[in-house]
Amino acid sequence: MLPTRRSALFAVALLASFLGAVAAPPARAAGITVFAAASLKNALEEAAQEWRSRSGDEVAISFAGSSTLARQIQQGAPADVFISANAEWMDALAADGLIVEASRRNLLGNAIVLVAHGRNASAVRISSGFDLAGLLADGKLAMALVDSVPAGIYGKAALKSLGVWDSVEPKVAQSDNVRAALALVSRGEAPYGIVYATDAAADDNVTIVGAFPADSHEPIVYPAALVAPGAKPQAKAFLDFLASPAARPIFEKQGFTVLE
Repeated sequence: MLPTRRSALFAVALLASFLGAVAAPPARAAGITVFAAASLKNALEEAAQEWRSRSGDEVAISFAGSSTLARQIQQGAPADVFISANAEWMDALAADGLIVEASRRNLLGNAIVLVAHGRNASAVRISSGFDLAGLLADGKLAMALVDSVPAGIYGKAALKSLGVWDSVEPKVAQSDNVRAALALVSRGEAPYGIVYATDAAADDNVTIVGAFPADSHEPIVYPAALVAPGAKPQAKAFLDFLASPAARPIFEKQGFTVLE
């Protein structure tokens, strides 16, 4: 017996429904994009992984110098959270109305140190007028961009405070971010560099040979905030997680000071 028109249409509809169910993509977890200072790479990647396991939300992180990231946000880059290595670049976004002011918090602290290539470098006494230029000889001092990237700004301020900037300036090799400066020392392309203590701790090919006095530069603070407009609820939840007791051990393990 031939099928009736009604039963044939029902069969087609049932088949289409089945195929649609098979072809339908799985529901995707909510995702956010974080722009973060390069010096946060190790710690923030671990924190993001912990957040994924807790919430199921995806976190995409773009690491670069704070100045580069802030300018990208100013130009319309789609970020949900910004974590800077100094207050100035966060202030710049605030002045443009590009962050949610109520969400802003000082998340972490850090220190800057002098590093040397290799694991057995001799200690250097960092004090007023110390002979850094003589120590470099014909080599270069690796630093992040000294007029725009926070690590470079802090380092230049410290060298000026100690009265050695003028003698060292011609020997400075500037990089786009602090991790790039660290890489120059790690590879032996520069004998010394100025980086964050947390960066130095993450590289087995360098030695911290001295720490710059805390009063030789502005306090190193990492402010974090939601990017406006249209901040996502999961972005706020992630930012709250970074400031929570659950994330504290992750940052402290990498050498950061947790400020909240």
